[in-house]
Amino acid sequence: MPNASSWSASSPLLLLWEDSSGTRIFLSLLYAVLAISGTLSNVMVIYLVFSFKKLQTTSNAFIVNGCAADLSVCALWMPQEAVLGLLPPNSSSLRSAEYRLLRGGLLGLGLTVSLASHLLVAFNRYVLITKLPSVYQALYQRRHTGCMIGLSWALALLLVPLLPGLWAPGSGQQPPPRQTDGSPRYTALLLGLAVLGQTALLLHCYLGIVRRRRLSSVSVLLLCCVFLLGTQPLVWVSLLGFFLRPAPPALQAASWLLLCSLSALNPLLYTWRSEEFRRAARSVLPRG
Repeated sequence: MPNASSWSASSPLLLLWEDSSGTRIFLSLLYAVLAISGTLSNVMVIYLVFSFKKLQTTSNAFIVNGCAADLSVCALWMPQEAVLGLLPPNSSSLRSAEYRLLRGGLLGLGLTVSLASHLLVAFNRYVLITKLPSVYQALYQRRHTGCMIGLSWALALLLVPLLPGLWAPGSGQQPPPRQTDGSPRYTALLLGLAVLGQTALLLHCYLGIVRRRRLSSVSVLLLCCVFLLGTQPLVWVSLLGFFLRPAPPALQAASWLLLCSLSALNPLLYTWRSEEFRRAARSVLPRG
């Protein structure tokens, strides 16, 4: 009987060895819903930005970059998890190291670029509102914007092969009773500190925008709250596992699910308050 803290071969994030078939089916359906809704919303935002000239701004370029990254999670990774959750845990096809590496790579690439895009959008809006127009125009020339987007993907491509355990907390194999090198613990620490630092910078940018305009923006407040809800559970679960003791497997699974669900929610967070996006969507969607 595998140890209770080990993850199943079929899903490195959410499904445990001892999960019942009902739990596995529920999680597979949840993955399917997130995959469909996230794919449609991300594709819609990308299509609108490329189709309407008024939406082709620097800030929206970073949003499109995030949507493209989120498609890696919603359109490529989540459907696989939805199907794998319905297969028996001892299926030989699920134990392939190459296949687990592919799934972990898709997830790592998507989440890394998506989190970087959140920060790029926040910093862009911060400079636009709090700095002189000349500073904004000098910083966000077309070439500079392209370099920022390219660096976000370069960073993700660099991290995925160097830290394979970062995006695959379970390898599908039972861990040894004692970890002598401590590498999983340091991986968790690196993950927690990286997301915590990114969150601090993002909140600094948005709070600076609110202070400068002397108003309380509902969209900024909602965006920050949803982002904190999606990222902070994983941060503190990771830090808890390093400094004290590993969190229960179900809590680890829930924290990863919240982070992954951001890929389906991001397009709505950045566009629902924009009249330009709503007008463009009404022009392409069927009436009623």
